[in-house]
This record gives sequence, C-alpha cells and structure tokens, in this order.
Amino acid sequence: MNFASDNTAPVAPAILDAIIKANAGYSLGYGNDDWTAGVERRLSEIFEREVAAFLVPTGTAANALALAQVTPPWGAVFCHADSHIATDECGAPEFFGGGLKLEGLPGDGAKIAPKSLQAALDGYGGHRPHQMVASALSITQASEAGTIYRTDEIATLSEIAHARSLAVHMDGARFANALVRLNASPAQMTWKSGVDVLSFGATKGGAMAAEAVIIFDTERAGFFGERRKRGGQLLSKHRFLAAQLAAYLADDLWLNLARHANAMADRLAQKLSEAGLHPIWPVEANLIFVALPRALDAKLKAAGASYYVRPSGDLKLPADHLLARLVTSFATQAGDIERFANLCKSR
Repeated sequence: MNFASDNTAPVAPAILDAIIKANAGYSLGYGNDDWTAGVERRLSEIFEREVAAFLVPTGTAANALALAQVTPPWGAVFCHADSHIATDECGAPEFFGGGLKLEGLPGDGAKIAPKSLQAALDGYGGHRPHQMVASALSITQASEAGTIYRTDEIATLSEIAHARSLAVHMDGARFANALVRLNASPAQMTWKSGVDVLSFGATKGGAMAAEAVIIFDTERAGFFGERRKRGGQLLSKHRFLAAQLAAYLADDLWLNLARHANAMADRLAQKLSEAGLHPIWPVEANLIFVALPRALDAKLKAAGASYYVRPSGDLKLPADHLLARLVTSFATQAGDIERFANLCKSR
C-alpha cells in the first residue's frame, strides 16, 4: 500500500531493459551518441516542430536550468506559492539563475488564475533599477494539488505573460498524466498555447532518472549546452539518459503508463468517497488529497500504508484531521487500493 510518491515506484521494465541494452559496447560520451540523436528527433516529432532538447538527470535541474535560460539574474519569476520550484527545490532556481527571484502567487487547487497574474503584473514594476524585472511565468502541469490547466487556461495565462514580455515555463514533472487526462496533443498543451520552455518529466512516469529541457524557439537555446555543463548536469555516459527516454517515448509507453496511474487514482478516489472520505480537490492526474481522521491515519500506518502528510495551510480541517497526499503510479495495483479502502471503511 505504497502511495507516498510516484518516485517510490520501480523503474518500468521496458525502460530498465533499454538501459541494459545500451550497456553493450562503447559509445561516444556527452550526448554525441545515436541514442541522444534519436531522442532529439523523436521529441521534435512528438511536439510537431523542431525543438532544442537537452537531457538532464533530475527535475530540479530541468526546472532550474530552464528558468535560468529565460530569466536574467535580476529577473522575477511568477509562480504559484505552493509550486515545486518555490517549496521543494532548495533554492536551485535562484542558485542556477544567479539570484533570480521567485514571486509566489495564490490560487485555488495550486493553480494560478488569470486575474491573479494580471493583478500581480499590474502592481509590479516602475521602480527600475531598484526592483527586480518581471521576466517569466512558471506553471506546473499537473499542479502540486493534482489539478491540471486546460489548454485555454494555459493560452490565457501565456497571453497575459507575453503582453509584458515574460517567457512562459511549464514544469512538466507529471506532463504525461495531464496530457492523457486532457486528451490533448503535446503541441496543443505547450507551444500552441504559448509555452516557451518545458521541463519534460519522465522519472515520475517510470524512468530511473531522466528529464529534458525542451525549448520551442531554438533561437532561445543559445549556450544552454554550456549552462548545463557549467551546472554539472551534463552526464558523460549520456547514452543511459537517452536510452531511458527512447524507451519511454517508444510505442506510446509514456502515455500508457500515465493512463494506468490516472486510472488507479480514479479508482482510489472512488473507493475513498464510498468510505466517506471525499478528495479535497478534483482528481485530475495521479494525486489525491484527503482529510483523514488522526485515528484512521494511525491505523493505516500500523497496517503498512505509506503516504505523506502535508501542511493543511488555509484549508479548514476538523481539529482531529490531517491532510494526506496519496499518489498512484504505473506500478500501483488494484489489490493495494482495495486493501487500503477496506481499512478506511472499517474505521
């Protein structure tokens, strides 16, 4: 009954097999290999345009380097106050960005509303050279609450940002989960809706350690290779990164893995609702947030259930309840959901 994180799941077998196959023989290092060239071509096909793609081993590296590429050290990045870049990356965006500043915005379900962004930008600026310069917007897809931005919402936010010359970054750690839920194309959910740079996640989706920074206007990618190298994120045995992504993207594996994770989240949410435990936010990806009585939390933990307890923030929970985050993955089994739900029903 492990619902702690999709990071706790194993590596998808097809991806692990690809790493083993890539281990045969010798290959040029630092991305000068056939696996990397193939992945770059495949990403351009998937996104329906020529893209500049740079592989890195972690999502934190992808986010931090991507934001540093589109934001000067004196720039401000507007993001949700609960976004991963603001709460879970130990200042990496600020560090790799040479001192860029994150401006956290409120928003229900960890999403930024257009009115909130517009109000923040309207009240910002006019105090140069003493004030940071509004430079980028970062949105998370799916969000930290498991909610997703529809393509029209992304387009509206992008229009507001571009009107002030802000670049638009998408943290796509759970990009595939949002994509299959929307039944949209990768192009529709990104550059066709105004996204300039994407942190494309594969690790949470079933890879061992593989992410990509995708820059949709290749002219904006100048010296990113040097930025990645200087940041210590260019792997010498680069083929093992590329082999993971090649397998992840082959035969729609990435989408099928995400569909399973989402379906398991839907099943778990339904079972919890039947037990009187209704999700706090709509279950749109593979994350479920639910208020658990503390006695039930203790019972579940004693039975071996694994999940994270999150700060409740502005949520008005009963005094004897806590906020639990449950995450499903490609490896989640229906039997674990049944056992967890039965424990909740018998409380």
